[in-house]
Amino acid sequence: MRASESRRWFLSAAVTAGAGLWASEAGAQGPAPAGRPGEAKPAEVNATEDLMREHGVLRRVLLVYGEAIRRFRAASPPPAEVLASAAGIIRDFIEAYHEKLEEEHVFPRLEKAGTLVELTRVLRTQHDAGRRLTRNILELATPAALKSKASAGAVTTALGQFIRMYEPHAAREDTVLFPAFHALFTEKEFDALGDQFEEVEHRVLGSAGFEGTVEKVSQIEKALGIHDLAQFTPK
Repeated sequence: MRASESRRWFLSAAVTAGAGLWASEAGAQGPAPAGRPGEAKPAEVNATEDLMREHGVLRRVLLVYGEAIRRFRAASPPPAEVLASAAGIIRDFIEAYHEKLEEEHVFPRLEKAGTLVELTRVLRTQHDAGRRLTRNILELATPAALKSKASAGAVTTALGQFIRMYEPHAAREDTVLFPAFHALFTEKEFDALGDQFEEVEHRVLGSAGFEGTVEKVSQIEKALGIHDLAQFTPK
């Protein structure tokens, strides 16, 4: 990406992540459900559905990381600002929001019930490891650092380690942890928890919430030319 193209991408991303896009999306989706003025979600989702679709954001960033690795290995590194934006989503959305929900609401409930205690221990350890990797990636995702062969090699290693850990991490949560967590509640209790998660989402992420983060990921995918799903279909 040329410098002029990179600047245009950043201007576009800033606009689409802002209130103008939020207002246009809200209009396109129609009025918010009664009793929830300004709500972004077109339909209610329960607590574990919310967590699992947040894993969808994680997996899309893992795809971005994989593309970055491919470019580093081809001696055509991605723009530093694009890589930094992807790592920023991991830091702000996955680590500061999604994983905090798990650590404050999901893991303690399972541990109190004596369920999957060893799994929650491993998941907590991986959260800590992921945060260290994200800090490393953000430190190295600068134009000056990426000119260094050693720094480029270090960030490539960190990206690969992050992907290797979080692919099985998210899969184990989706297929084992979240179903076990759901089973600890009555449906009335689980509905109330979903409302609580939603309140946390908008408090931490602002009015754009989950949808605003998805749009940011989309802009990064477009900047790297990996936004067209059809391109991943085998010929």
